[in-house]
Amino acid sequence: MSEEQPNNPLHGITLEQLLTALVEHYGWEEMGRRIDIRCFNNDPSIKSSLKFLRKTPWARTKVENLYLRMAAKGR
Repeated sequence: MSEEQPNNPLHGITLEQLLTALVEHYGWEEMGRRIDIRCFNNDPSIKSSLKFLRKTPWARTKVENLYLRMAAKGR
């Protein structure tokens, strides 16, 4: 079952929600500049990015960290 995670700032946020918020805030071009991965730089889409990030832990960590920095600044 699901445990409470009061100290996890990403608790309750899906990868799709996180990625959508980043794209709305930064746009694909800036995301590709900040995190140089092909799914952000070549014909980017939420669907292709989610597929890549779910299979690539190091890239997902970078995206999550960018989200946390954005959230800390209050958007």
